[in-house]
Amino acid sequence: MTADPTFVLVHAAWADGSSWAPVIGALQRRGHRVVAAPLPLTSFAEDVNALNAVLHRVPGPVVLAGHAYAGAVIGSADTDTVTALVYVAAIAPREGETVAELFHRAPAHPRAPQLIPDDDGWIWLPDNAFADAFAQNATPDEQALLAAVQRPLSPSCITVPAPRPAWHDVPSWFLVADQDRMIAPETQLFVAARMNATTHRADADHLPMLTQPDGVTDILLTAASATTTR
Repeated sequence: MTADPTFVLVHAAWADGSSWAPVIGALQRRGHRVVAAPLPLTSFAEDVNALNAVLHRVPGPVVLAGHAYAGAVIGSADTDTVTALVYVAAIAPREGETVAELFHRAPAHPRAPQLIPDDDGWIWLPDNAFADAFAQNATPDEQALLAAVQRPLSPSCITVPAPRPAWHDVPSWFLVADQDRMIAPETQLFVAARMNATTHRADADHLPMLTQPDGVTDILLTAASATTTR
């Protein structure tokens, strides 16, 4: 393995890799290799397979990060080359637990959207959800872009029991977003403590990669430094 890891960053439901854009730029300016792994959001198994396909293409060690729903996906991926897991405002189910069970562990924020499948079976966020709950600290232009590029979620992504998660075996970091209106901060704290992650807290909304990218970048670099042999 080479000494310097590749950062593989995984987007959430209702998002794509562009949600990581400020962090990608910050890492690249420091000379790091970064890959934004695309998830189809069609089923949990297909999302894990898609991430594995990316990981198998990356030479050397990997720092693997997931936002929100992607926390479940990175915990179920092939982590043979992964030296660190980084969870950003994430869901991280234990073995046998579903994303939906963990998501509904705490009461929903009053501004959180209702998550109801449409007639075709997909869960979309209403456009106003990006300003109300998904990224309330972003600019109006950023919120409009998030709404324009959103990708729907299949209910089968969040109703499948998780396998034994990789955070049992791989050192983990967790950024808790204290202003999160999508995933309750108390749920984030619960899962971070359960996985014995190195935990950081930020006065951030659900999308700190966009609204507080410097803090997210710092945690990724800290995880890389702590777990990569030089």
